[in-house]
Amino acid sequence: MNREKNRLFTIISDMLHSIIPVIKSKYFYYGILAVFAGAGLNFASETYLHNYMSEGKTLPMLSDFILDHLPFYNVSLIYDIFCLVPILLVLIYIVHKKDYNRIPLFLLLTGIFYIVRGVFIVLTPFGNPPMFSGSDPLFHGFSNFELGVYPSGHTGNVFLMFLMVKDKGYKWLIFICLFIVIAALFLARGHYSIDILSGLFFSYAIKAFGEKHFAMFDLANKKEPERLTVRV
Repeated sequence: MNREKNRLFTIISDMLHSIIPVIKSKYFYYGILAVFAGAGLNFASETYLHNYMSEGKTLPMLSDFILDHLPFYNVSLIYDIFCLVPILLVLIYIVHKKDYNRIPLFLLLTGIFYIVRGVFIVLTPFGNPPMFSGSDPLFHGFSNFELGVYPSGHTGNVFLMFLMVKDKGYKWLIFICLFIVIAALFLARGHYSIDILSGLFFSYAIKAFGEKHFAMFDLANKKEPERLTVRV
């Protein structure tokens, strides 16, 4: 019994020893700020679209080749649940693989994705796909107003986590979640095809850009990030 307590104490002690330098880093708080900025911008954008429609205006619905050839099933609860599961997997991955130094980068890239999404859902204000009945009341789409479709936050967020983890086992688990999320979004008409596909491309571009120009957010990476230069 004492051995188990000592082992648990050692594990917690090692974890704290690894996490404290991360918490002390300014990049950790920049990452948190980016996440809050992304969440706030998404809320503001969806509120804007809600007020826009409250004035009697409408958002255009699009025809979609894939959606037009699929049956409709109200499985919104599935894509909401399997959008959250990868977050838990990433937390387990960080602790299991002791990848604490990349927490600021995880936070930053997640924040950047939602900042970009918050801008684009206003720049391309499409209406929800036909037959979309809203998310399950348990989640209600994580927001007050389920408006703004391009790009898909569900798909983009899960794919970004897939790209960020380095362990193949965790990648496979997150990939399965991604497949389920995409399938459920199609069946529940949660997004147009272009929203789902663009979510993948947006996440890949943000991950590549972030690792190249914000390398300092990976606290294990000592090299200086490449600077953006503009030639005149």
